[in-house]
Amino acid sequence: MYRRRIYIAILLTVFLTVMISVQSCDNLFSPKLDETPSVSIITDQMTIDGVFQNFKYAYTFKDTSVYSGLLTDNFLFIYRDYETGFDVTWDKPVEMKTTNGLFQNAQKLEIIWNNIVVQAGDSINVNVKRSFNLTITFNPSNIIRLYGFADMNLFRITPDDKWRIKKWRDESF
Repeated sequence: MYRRRIYIAILLTVFLTVMISVQSCDNLFSPKLDETPSVSIITDQMTIDGVFQNFKYAYTFKDTSVYSGLLTDNFLFIYRDYETGFDVTWDKPVEMKTTNGLFQNAQKLEIIWNNIVVQAGDSINVNVKRSFNLTITFNPSNIIRLYGFADMNLFRITPDDKWRIKKWRDESF
C-alpha cells in the first residue's frame, strides 16, 4: 500500500510538472518566431570602422560585390616587390581580378584587423595605417599566414557619402 502511494505521488508530480510546462508555452511543437530585430553585418560605410568591417565580411564570405563597393573607381594598390626592389602598382580592375582569383582559389580567408597605428585627415580624406593578420587556407596542407600593415587612404566626396578606399599600400611580411 505504501509503495502504491509513492508511485501515485510520483506520477502526480510528473503529470503536474508536464502540465505546468505545457501551459507556459503556446505549443511545444511550434515555438514562437524570433522577432528580435536582425542586425546586418554589412555596414553603410559611413564610418571608417564600417569600411574595415565590410572588408572583413568581403574576405570572410569571399564576396566580390561587397569588396568592389569598398574601392573608389580610381583605386590604386601598391606593394613592394622585394626581388626587384621596386614598388608595383595596379588599378581597380586588376585588383578585382586578383582578389576574385584569391576568393576562388582559397578554401578559407580570415583577416583580423588589429590596432590603428596612424589615423589623420579630415571629414572627406583620411589616411589610416592599421596592422592586420591574414590567414589564407588553400587546403589543409597549404596555409599562408601574412601579417603587416595596410596603409590606406580613405576618401568620400562629401561628409554624407560612404567612405571608400582610394589607395592601399600593402606593407605585409
